[in-house]
Amino acid sequence: MRRAVSITTGISAVVVALLALKPHQLSALGGISHAPSTSSAPRTTPSDGASTGTGTFTGAPIDTQYGPVQVAATLTKGRLTAVKVLQAPDQNGRDQQLADYALPRLTQEALGAQSAHIDVVSGASYTSQGYIQSLQSALDQAHA
Repeated sequence: MRRAVSITTGISAVVVALLALKPHQLSALGGISHAPSTSSAPRTTPSDGASTGTGTFTGAPIDTQYGPVQVAATLTKGRLTAVKVLQAPDQNGRDQQLADYALPRLTQEALGAQSAHIDVVSGASYTSQGYIQSLQSALDQAHA
């Protein structure tokens, strides 16, 4: 009896520990055409004049399991000032609902971080990864 209680307690502790872990980046999402960035260090936009990126830069369309995601980033003197979603999954009501929930949050995070190194929105992982990758593509163009 004591042995069963010990085993059950141990298993419960392991399960709780595993559930408490939060991944920073989803590294192997199927259905995304481009590999996510593996760097975990946030990159910031230079503000010392090293980057004179001013304008609107269109990111690559990223194919996800639920449809393409594409954004355009507006930079002023190297600072990210706006992100416009050009394409998002919208094949059905659920896709539209997720996009309506996730995309404003992703935009707000990107503007705050001044980069594409942001967390995915829970429940919209594929759309989030597509957004992040398209935004990174636009920022790469701006800094080229």
